[in-house]
Amino acid sequence: MSKKKLDKTQTDLVMTNLDEDGKLGCLKAFRVARLIGKKPSEMATLTKAMNVKITNCELGVFGNLEFNDTDYHMYKNIANKLEISKKIECKDAWKHARTSTLRNVGSTIKNTDLEVTYCQLGCFRERKGHASKS
Repeated sequence: MSKKKLDKTQTDLVMTNLDEDGKLGCLKAFRVARLIGKKPSEMATLTKAMNVKITNCELGVFGNLEFNDTDYHMYKNIANKLEISKKIECKDAWKHARTSTLRNVGSTIKNTDLEVTYCQLGCFRERKGHASKS
């Protein structure tokens, strides 16, 4: 895959969306991808080349977002559709948020044995070292 540099306007759009720590939040990364005409899956590579980290995964995989308690009805709904491994792709977790909220899905994943795979932003493929917090 050839690495194309961002032009000045695209770079400025990334930089003006950084948080106070100089990082790009998950939700903003999706927004910035749209603004700069890139696929969300390219964002991790693009930001890494700029020495910018993506942070605060809305599903609790990384970052420092605060989450609510587990929604056990949501957990049952998600877990019943998964294989024994309890792995759910990021895009599928976001689909579950359509019937609830992203924060509710993130809280449920963060506080249970569910494991997110294949970040839509390209930040990770498999979540390493996740242990159940039940």
